Amino acid sequence: MIKPKRVFDSLNDRAEHDLVGVIRMPESSVSPVASILRRVLWALLALFIAVMIVYLDRDGYRDVNEDGISFLDAIYYATVSLSTTGYGDITPASDSARLINILVITPLRILFLIILVGTTLAVLTERSRQAFKIQRWRSKVRDHVVVVGYGTKGRSAVSAVLSDGVEPSRIVVVDTDQAMLDAASMLGLVTVHGSGTRSDVLRVAGVPRAKSVVVASSRDDSAVLITLTARELAPNAQIVAAVRETENVHLLRQSGANQVVVSSETAGRLLGMATHTPSVVGMVEDLITPDEGLAISEREVEDSEVGGSPRHLTDIVLGLVRAGTLHRVDSAEADAIEAGDRLLYIRKVTPADD
Repeated sequence: MIKPKRVFDSLNDRAEHDLVGVIRMPESSVSPVASILRRVLWALLALFIAVMIVYLDRDGYRDVNEDGISFLDAIYYATVSLSTTGYGDITPASDSARLINILVITPLRILFLIILVGTTLAVLTERSRQAFKIQRWRSKVRDHVVVVGYGTKGRSAVSAVLSDGVEPSRIVVVDTDQAMLDAASMLGLVTVHGSGTRSDVLRVAGVPRAKSVVVASSRDDSAVLITLTARELAPNAQIVAAVRETENVHLLRQSGANQVVVSSETAGRLLGMATHTPSVVGMVEDLITPDEGLAISEREVEDSEVGGSPRHLTDIVLGLVRAGTLHRVDSAEADAIEAGDRLLYIRKVTPADD
């Protein structure tokens, strides 16, 4: 029985060179002016080397005027030779001059042309270079963070993750809006163009090997589907999802989300609190803004802290995490710190932390 030829309808089955344009690796940003200036300087350097070679060996060249080769003649010959114009009025006559033309001037001519058409060559080689970087990244990426959706919520989530010291190259953004992906790429993030509701797109983003997945979709129904798909691919990953309406929280939890944030309800509470306790709102904003002031953070307990009370530490402790469960600092379970606990505390953000 002849088996039908397999159709590559899954992004994850594609070779790396077919993923160029889907996955985009971060690039070092160089302004167009600086790039052009650099190319011009390299071209001038190649021209200068050719001029000096011709001038130092000027006795081996013949001019139709038969008045010898001056420095200006050397510049003229090097220019027309490297640009492949070649009028033939100045030619290498001696064996040494011809040998130098073969071994030195010709490679310089090729280098000169490569520099002049470097922009075109860069476009042609970009695909291969991106394919190599994608292959290397996919083979090594582990325990990274995948953010699905790069709208307001997604950008804020990325900012918080970066403030915790995570390298930009270890954050993958998935979105269908190329403008959003371009903005993420400028921050040094890896981007994947596609819908987070598709399992093949999430596989390309490395969700099966991810440590955390942030679902920041603008629609609650999409968030449920993304969470379901991500949980199927990554049973042990930490999945955090945002929804607009409280009534959809149970759907996200049933889909496999570890934490669900209700964006509309949270914003509404802050708005209500701001009408009579604006200072409280300011403090909350300070705690959830990682750039300055105070921030909520998490750390491992030290050996000297085991057995003591979290309320007696110099840090302001809000709670502790034991076996994956959060206990508030006023609960009975948090009376004594145990080995392996993690403390949720308030830290002061200094300029060195940014």
